[in-house]
Amino acid sequence: MKVKAHSRYIRQSPYKVRRVLDLIRGLPVEEAEYVLRLTNRAAATPIKKTMMSAVANAEHNHALDAEDLIVAEAYADEGPTLRRFKPRARGRATRIDKRTSHITIVVADMSEMTEEVN
Repeated sequence: MKVKAHSRYIRQSPYKVRRVLDLIRGLPVEEAEYVLRLTNRAAATPIKKTMMSAVANAEHNHALDAEDLIVAEAYADEGPTLRRFKPRARGRATRIDKRTSHITIVVADMSEMTEEVN
């Protein structure tokens, strides 16, 4: 059984979020939580919250054990971009793009993932 959790409109670029998601993809949930706690990047906090939400969904809605879950999929899509303008010399302006991300984390039962490989 695969269980999803989404976080939308996270105020960080998807490029920066993906760097942290690459660290936890394929790890057991307990180990992924440990890695996120020790990661010194701002994206680790919303990713950890999203992952824990997926674990809570699996426990509550599908009666899965949290110790048997792994991070099956983890990806960040680009959300809407906030466009701001900064004044420059000689009356000009430069556009600044403030990007947002949509984070999706899918956790799956470890026994189910080994069956897919075989």
